[in-house]
Amino acid sequence: QVQVVESGGGLVQAGGSLRLSCAASGRTFSSDAMGWFRQTPGKEREFVATINWNGGRRYYADSVKGRFTISRDNAENTVYLQMNSLKPEDTAVYYCAARRITTSTLWSDYDYWGQGTQVTVSS
Repeated sequence: QVQVVESGGGLVQAGGSLRLSCAASGRTFSSDAMGWFRQTPGKEREFVATINWNGGRRYYADSVKGRFTISRDNAENTVYLQMNSLKPEDTAVYYCAARRITTSTLWSDYDYWGQGTQVTVSS
């Protein structure tokens, strides 16, 4: 069983930066692919970024490509999302999720989810 906890959300101005962290407990973290998704009220979860078990493969949604960077530190059981050049449309609850080894852009492929952290970008 894996427990996932996000942190680092907050309120920032447009053009600013924020770094989200996701700490995962359990012995299987180093074998898991991790993903970031986001959701606003009344909307489906939207794929943001994913990273495979060793960090060698990374994929991003077109809406965040060039602005966001996903990374991981297996020694600390943590995945990060560095968000630069933030826009008001980035405002959402951001969720971290885990699945076995292989990256996926589909939220239904992930087995474990964190509670979410709120990111609000003001204009």
